[in-house]
Amino acid sequence: MAAPSSRSENSLGGRIRRYAQVGSTVAGQAAKLAGASLLGGLDRSTHAAQLKAALGGLKGPLMKVAQMMATIPDALPAEYAAELAQLQANAPPMGRPFVRRRMAAELGPDWEKHFAAFPLDAAAAASLGQVHRARLRDGREVACKLQYPEIEAAVEADLAQLRLILSIWRRIDAAIDTARIYEEISARLREELDYTREARHMRLYRHMLAREPDIHVPEPIAELSTKRLLTMSWLEGRRLLDYRQAEQSHRDRLARALFRAWYVPFYRFGVIHGDPHLGNYTVRPDLSVNLLDFGCIRIFPPRFVQGVIDLFWALVREDRDLAAQAYERWGFSNLSFELIEVLNAWARFLYEPLMEDRVRRISETNAGEAGRRVVEHIHRRLRELGGVTIPREFVFMDRAAIGLGSVFLHLGSELNWHRLFLELIDGFSMDELAARQAQALVAVDLAGREASP
Repeated sequence: MAAPSSRSENSLGGRIRRYAQVGSTVAGQAAKLAGASLLGGLDRSTHAAQLKAALGGLKGPLMKVAQMMATIPDALPAEYAAELAQLQANAPPMGRPFVRRRMAAELGPDWEKHFAAFPLDAAAAASLGQVHRARLRDGREVACKLQYPEIEAAVEADLAQLRLILSIWRRIDAAIDTARIYEEISARLREELDYTREARHMRLYRHMLAREPDIHVPEPIAELSTKRLLTMSWLEGRRLLDYRQAEQSHRDRLARALFRAWYVPFYRFGVIHGDPHLGNYTVRPDLSVNLLDFGCIRIFPPRFVQGVIDLFWALVREDRDLAAQAYERWGFSNLSFELIEVLNAWARFLYEPLMEDRVRRISETNAGEAGRRVVEHIHRRLRELGGVTIPREFVFMDRAAIGLGSVFLHLGSELNWHRLFLELIDGFSMDELAARQAQALVAVDLAGREASP
């Protein structure tokens, strides 16, 4: 039996139902935001808590969007980011009869013949789908990620509501123009709906990290995968947070593995994993790390990676011209002297752990209240200068840096981040990166064609 068409999944009826569910909640909160601001009576902390409470009952992709916005620096005011970051993306799991219908829609009415065991109860549920731990006829343990029905309609409806509330916020506070942030989030979220693309990303990461013994990536199983069903090898492991009280050397080893898992692909292939969520990796008994989710992947042109490295050296050498060149490589425009100074203040906040040649925690001088003061100062100066438009390519790179830093804070890791970074960028060449990137993508596509039934 063929999989349901994109048209049926993104049906008018599905959109109408989702608009009805979401529209009154988000529009009501947006109206409150706009009205209170015009009257000068907006208490951001109170309204942020109300917005979190209102969104918390909706579940689905809107939760994922809210969490994304909460972890992109300055996309939202600090009060809103803090509240929305607490939202849980889990949607209610599909019932057993529904799972049977969904599996039949993806693999045909005889879908069960492929499995020795397929529990109809999900092992995990998330915003766009749920995961079943199954066993194939040949004994292999697999994870089957099954997408919820009409999720495309839900995504489109939720993105429309996000556009509404962001447009109102831009009129209230012009420090950050969120238009390009919205475009980037929309593109990445729509990509996450295509499990065929995620399988390709999984193969890409297996290629890029093949020489990293402490990092493991699942193997997609093409003959049991579709656009809305992704079957992959099951990787056993414990939650990362289970190691918060482990001995220091163990936590440091985990942090080093995660650092390389994120930045070997970036500095050697121009690829970043844009979702360093705690649920996206687990830990094996030997302290190696499993990467589990590859929906939010961004591939960059070599010039962007060069800009990241240029900015590091610009800060080290206090070279304003090189910093301006780096920002231009990233897509920033209308760079005045004052705006460069503000952007440099933010860059120092991010790069500071990489600039000191010593063993240290990821955040020392910029932790807690001191860090909040830095962010508030930057936001205030941007507003005074008339605001800034964040380039699309910058969004998930920044999000990855902040999110991964948060993981290192949870672990209390102490490493020489400076030397880890220099090891990755030693001998960097845009031409060599471009060649490696092209070769990797060709190899991945070839492997995908050979694996297809």
